[in-house]
Amino acid sequence: MPPKFDPNEVKVIYLRVVGGQVGATSSLAPKVGPLGLAPKKVGDDIAKATGDWKGLKVTVKLSIQNRQATVSVVPTAASLIIKALDEPPRGDVAKGSVHKHDGDVSFDDIIAVAKVMRPRSMARNFSGTVKEMLGTANSVGCTIDGRTPVDVIADINSGAIVVPDWEPEA
Repeated sequence: MPPKFDPNEVKVIYLRVVGGQVGATSSLAPKVGPLGLAPKKVGDDIAKATGDWKGLKVTVKLSIQNRQATVSVVPTAASLIIKALDEPPRGDVAKGSVHKHDGDVSFDDIIAVAKVMRPRSMARNFSGTVKEMLGTANSVGCTIDGRTPVDVIADINSGAIVVPDWEPEA
């Protein structure tokens, strides 16, 4: 006999979805079906919650308690940087076409992304987190104030650019 259903228990599921689109219910069904949720309704909730991230792949956290699902977006560094580029939403991401993001981001945008990502960063201090975001910007393919991210990292290491200390409130 299966264990008794506990209404106070919170189950957490992480999914990778394309923002603003209703994902395939066939991929949601095995994850949320055993918890007593309708995959179509969960898919609609995810599409509604990821409306700001239209066309970008984002990670979504489903918190399920008492057969009610709450959706929250857990942005990655790459999706935050691509969002800072202010590119128009792309058509169909699922087709597998590789898109080069060759825009320009300001250093202040990188600092803002680093502030969001700081709690999940492994860096010892804030300048390390900023360097992590610059490395991500390099892999995304964008420039920082017209310069390559590698040059900006070299300037931070040499002391030409000073990154302010910042820690999130506890």
